[in-house]
Amino acid sequence: MAKIVGVKFAHSGKVYYFDPKGEEYKKGEGVIVETARGVEYGVIITENKEVEDSEIVQPLKPISRRASKRDSEKVKENEQKIPNIIKKSTEEVLKLGLEMKIVDAEISFDGSKIVIYFTAPNRVDFRDLVKSLAQELHHRIELHQIGSRDETKLLGGIAPCGRVCCCKAFLHDFKAVTIKMAKNQGLSLNPAKISGLCGRLMCCLEYENEPYAEAFKKMPKVGSEVQTPDGKAIVISNNMLKMTVKTKTSGRDGTLIYKDYNLDELTFKKKPCAESDVDDVSDAE
Repeated sequence: MAKIVGVKFAHSGKVYYFDPKGEEYKKGEGVIVETARGVEYGVIITENKEVEDSEIVQPLKPISRRASKRDSEKVKENEQKIPNIIKKSTEEVLKLGLEMKIVDAEISFDGSKIVIYFTAPNRVDFRDLVKSLAQELHHRIELHQIGSRDETKLLGGIAPCGRVCCCKAFLHDFKAVTIKMAKNQGLSLNPAKISGLCGRLMCCLEYENEPYAEAFKKMPKVGSEVQTPDGKAIVISNNMLKMTVKTKTSGRDGTLIYKDYNLDELTFKKKPCAESDVDDVSDAE
């Protein structure tokens, strides 16, 4: 077992493990660490704990020190410069006629470089842009192309459910999301209704999938015939939260009768384990 703390950086969704070197750290505390990108300021997300050796990559880098008040002020000063950097970068992009969109930027903790994030439909030759920005901003410039999911994670926004986007609020990593997950949850397969602000399938389809997938296996197939306490009926929808089934039957006068039943009230042929009416198409970047 290894003792670790989890650290998150401003423009990274991942939580990175570091060696606390016997010190106790609290969640939300600022720390200074040495990374492959140089000296960085991070925030403790996971307090001291032990994890299996298989969960970490050795050698584990140590926490250099706790962030001082001056360190925190320096980070805030850097953040206040970002809007001007984005503005100037956007102006240069328009001047050079490049097909790209500036999304965000960050200044390294030691002030040695500026990293600019952008989206583009294709590969972009931004060598002239780097030169002009280096002259304009008097810093070493790095440009990183990101995807639509990363853009939404950086900028945030209100998702279709009315809450802050999961990727901005709490998700650390993006996982593959598939159409089959939407089917398991009984959702419309209309892309407009199962896509997030990024235009990709919603992240919640993945992390909510397991309980829905288990419930889906127990439910009758929509359009199939089931035996109810009142006779045979056709399934028109399933509610996997309440574990109820909506059915329809024809009355003696030809009218349609709709009725909900608890799952345990019905008898029906179980779905084959491997059944799938849609291709399991992934929407990962």
